[in-house]
Amino acid sequence: MARYRGPKSKIARKFKEPIFGTDKVLERRNFPPGQHGPNKRRPKQSEYAIQLAEKQKAKYTYGILEKQFSNLFKKASAKTGITGEVLLQLCESRLDNTVYRMGISTTRDGARQFVSHRHITVNGKIVNIPSYQMKIGDIVAVREKSKSLTVIIDSVNSNGKSYPWIEFDKASLEGKFMSSPQREDIPENIKEQLIVELYSK
Repeated sequence: MARYRGPKSKIARKFKEPIFGTDKVLERRNFPPGQHGPNKRRPKQSEYAIQLAEKQKAKYTYGILEKQFSNLFKKASAKTGITGEVLLQLCESRLDNTVYRMGISTTRDGARQFVSHRHITVNGKIVNIPSYQMKIGDIVAVREKSKSLTVIIDSVNSNGKSYPWIEFDKASLEGKFMSSPQREDIPENIKEQLIVELYSK
């Protein structure tokens, strides 16, 4: 399974956001990486560079590689609605992201691993494809044999977040994908219009 395996703190510092979750390095050094530190003179970014950076940020945030992301954009372009918002809805509707939003894992990387290691079921059947697209009404649950895993129990108990498009029962470790998320409900700091402009060139 292909995914980004490089230095995560560097990426988080580049965008000045905790893209991969809580990052102590980012908290201490909230400036882009480089040998001259925060005092380095940085040239003004071109319009293209700003758009490209926004696409890269979205890719790293959701853990999607270039070809997958390009395919998602094509799919979003073919659907009715605002392309940028539809793109984010497709990213949010991935199974690994849904597992993360439910609090079964504290990170998207962890959620992806749970899915690929066959700990997650959709509508009662094991699904080990992280990019699986959720449909309205789908039931996501932790596999019976995996419900005793300490890492899952700790993650669920520590999760205090909820999202309007997802229902989750901590007792049964089962949730429902209620609807496609609205843009105002998606908390990620992504300027999707810049991504649309980049791909439209």
